Formats: sequence, C-alpha cells, structure tokens
Amino acid sequence: MKSSPSPEKTILIVGASRGLGLGLAREYLARGWRVIATVRLDRERLIACAGSELLSKLEIETLDTTLPAQIAALRERLAGRQIDVLVVNAGVMSRHDEKIGEISEQDFNWVMVTNALSPMRIVEEFSGLVPESGAIVVMSSAMGSITRNTTGGAEVYRASKAALNTLMRSFASRQTKPRTLLAMHPGWVRTEMGSDRAPLDVETSVRGMVKVIDAEAGKPGMRFVNYKGETVEW
Repeated sequence: MKSSPSPEKTILIVGASRGLGLGLAREYLARGWRVIATVRLDRERLIACAGSELLSKLEIETLDTTLPAQIAALRERLAGRQIDVLVVNAGVMSRHDEKIGEISEQDFNWVMVTNALSPMRIVEEFSGLVPESGAIVVMSSAMGSITRNTTGGAEVYRASKAALNTLMRSFASRQTKPRTLLAMHPGWVRTEMGSDRAPLDVETSVRGMVKVIDAEAGKPGMRFVNYKGETVEW
C-alpha cells in the first residue's frame, strides 16, 4: 500500500531579496517547500533563484518592514494560510567604528526600528499563522550577546540585536501554548552586510540554519543559537 504524500509545507521569509534571505529562499525551494518571500523592490534575484521549474512554488510579496500598514496588509492577504516556519531576516548595519555618542538620533532610530521593533511587529502579527509544530525565527547575531561583548564596535547594531533578543524573550513569556522560538546567529557571512572579509559563505550558513530549524521545530521554548545549533550566551 502506497503512503500518501506529505502535505506541502510553507515558509514565510521576510527580507529575501539578497544575502541570507535569498539563500534561505533558494534552499527551501530546493527542498520542495512553498516559499512566500518579501522584498522591498528587487524581485529579479528571487525569480532567478527559483528558475522555471520551481517558480510555481514561489510567492513574492512587497513589504517595507518599517511600515506597520504594509505589515497589516500582508497579514490580511495571508489570512487563513498556515505558515510552518516564519523567518524574519530583514535588517541593517550601523558603521562599525561609530560610537553611541556620535550617532545622530535619526540614524539611531532607523537601526533600532529596522532591527528590533519591526521584526517584533511581524512576529506579533504572524505568530497566529504558525502551528505548534512549526517555528518562529528572528535573525539575530552573536553581536547582540551582552556576555560576548568584550571588544565593542558597531555599538548601535549590537544594541539593536540585544533589544531584539530581549523582546523575543518577552514575547516567549506571554505565550499560552507551546511555541518554538529561535533567535538565530547565522555566523559571520560573506554578504553585502557581512563584507567580503567574512569567513563563511551563504550556502554553508543557510544549510546549517535549515538543519537547526528542522531539528528545533515543534519543541517549545525560546533559544538563542547559531547556525550549528550551539547555544549563544545571552
């Protein structure tokens, strides 16, 4: 007797036009998932990564994560859908040598809103679409670890990721049903944000993260982990 095929799974990747988000979209498409990927402007790289054979499994949505009205509109468009994995990847980097006393209030607000407030708005809006067997993942960084911050540098970026981690912990404490919540450190990766000096390529980071998400999905609780599944100190 033939077993029935497994139901198609769906991932929502917020921030998928380049770098890690694009790599995640490519990997999940190759695994046979339906991928809903958001971009602000550039759709071409996503379309190219799917190719003609996988394009039917790719849905591209336009989203500026800093605009609450666009987040709400996307949530309305996806009402009734099951999102097995939610990954919030969108983020920006501050200058590495910029000290907190030197940054303008406008730039400080831009980094904090983009990296901490906006991801949490998305988590709050879309968490109801993620089943208990799924996972909610925010792209954090080891630079958000207070324990590991012994060198300084990129002070506002560090603060934004520490804030994201704290807000995810607060979100976790309010859950009334078991949830898998991950703050993910992808490693130092060669992307436009990570620079060419980074030791890790996108494919290695992405495959590691997907393996961790697969292993953790359905396990209740909040974890701060890297792409190898190792715990990162808060």
